[in-house]
This record gives sequence, structure tokens and C-alpha cells, in this order.
Amino acid sequence: MKKKILLPVTFSLYLILIAALTSCHKPDDGQEDTGGRLVITFQHSVDGSPLITDSLMYQNAAGNPYLVSEIQYFISDVVLHLEGGDSISVNKYDDIHYVDTDIDESFVYYLPDTIPEGKYESVSFTFGINEEKNRSLMFVNPPESNMFWPENLGGGYHYMKLNGKWQDTAGIIRPFNFHLGIGQIYDSTGQITGFVQNYFFVDLPSSSLEIVKSRITQMDIDMNVNEWFENPVVFDFNVWGGKIMQNQEAMHIGCENGHNVFSVKDIKVLLPEK
Repeated sequence: MKKKILLPVTFSLYLILIAALTSCHKPDDGQEDTGGRLVITFQHSVDGSPLITDSLMYQNAAGNPYLVSEIQYFISDVVLHLEGGDSISVNKYDDIHYVDTDIDESFVYYLPDTIPEGKYESVSFTFGINEEKNRSLMFVNPPESNMFWPENLGGGYHYMKLNGKWQDTAGIIRPFNFHLGIGQIYDSTGQITGFVQNYFFVDLPSSSLEIVKSRITQMDIDMNVNEWFENPVVFDFNVWGGKIMQNQEAMHIGCENGHNVFSVKDIKVLLPEK
């Protein structure tokens, strides 16, 4: 396998961003925009260093040596929060975004909604897709369609596929599929009696920003892969094994830890829109 270093957004991705800016949505009534726009970029790291895929160079809090092959996930329903409790949902045109460590273009999420200018206290989003929207067959083309979650396990789509390998206590390299999605409740006979919606809300720390009229605010956020396995609950592959999508207890640990995975690296105002 060829190693890949996942560096922050590169110049080629900025070209993608600029192309998006020049084709942005305009108000339906033909009136001038009175606000600005937001773009989110995604980085992936392990404890401060850019993620290098397919290299058995990492160790989690449980002491498991591991490597990451790929990460694929959805975020949805971005919300900007004002002081005093009011909020603005930024989801008119594009409320679900897919990120894939094998697709550089997916690292840029341009939200085409016009956002009222002003200062915002924080930003939040849903990790995964909520129960109302997470419907089977809504994505007809890959790569998103490849994220399907089996119908018998609840249907809809994976929230995340984090795939890789770990070294067990005997020194054997084993594959893992750290997958999050709808959980199941089983009875004593192994029959499914109910489902658990495991999507969760991420409140980004240090995410206050300003939206400026006719300009684009860029927020760079980072996923620290190690956080999936250590905070607040230590996840041990030797205990849970390599497949968790039919183990609600294990998926719940992933969801609890997921609240601490993302952080804001930079916020800046970009060039005026064309």
C-alpha cells in the first residue's frame, strides 16, 4: 500500500474553492446579498502531526499499535450560534457533506447560503445524519452510495468508516473497521428488537467567528484520530475486536469519544466574492 500524508488544504484545493465562489447561489428574489459565506476545510491528524495512512506508526491510549487506511464520514446541519441563544442553520442548499481521506476535493465544504453579517459565538454540526434525513437510497452515486448501512441493521448510511489495522497482544496484525451508524438492540435469542440513533452533535471549541458582507470566512478544522480511542473512554481493540457495527456498546464509546475529536485550527476572511 502507498502511504499518504494528509496535509492541510493545498493550493489545488484553493483553486476548487475559488471555482465554487465564482458560481455561488444568489438570492431568489434578485436582491443583493446582505451577508457573507462560510467555507469549512478538513484536516486529519494524530496528536498534532498530519495523518500518514497505511503506516503502523501510531499507538492509542490502550497501547494498541495501529495504522489507518482510510476515513470516510458525513457531517450535516451546520449551525452558527449567536450570543443569547439564537442560532442560524446553514443548510438551505447543501445540508450533508461527505469527507473522504482518499478524495482531496472533499476536504472543502463550501456552504452556499448567505449568512447575515455579524459576530457569532460558536459553530456546531451533526456528526452523521439525523434520523429524519438518514434514508436508504437517497445517494444514488458513489462514493456516498458506498456508505450504505445494511437494511437489517437499521438502513440509511454509515456516519463513519474508519478502517485500518492493529497489532494484537500476540503480535498479529489484524484488520479493523471502526464503523459508526445506527445501533441495534438484541434480545436473548439474538433477534433485533429496536434501533439506536447514534448521530451526535459536535460543539466546536474556540469557534467564534465573524461573517463579513460579500466576503467568505474560512474555518479550518482538524480531526485528531487518536481521540476516537481515548477520551473520555479508552477503546481497546483487544477487548472489542475489529468490527463494531453490530455492537452498540462499542459504538456508543465511539460516539462519546467523537465529541472531542474535532478542533478549530484557524479562522480567516478570504477575498471578496466575484
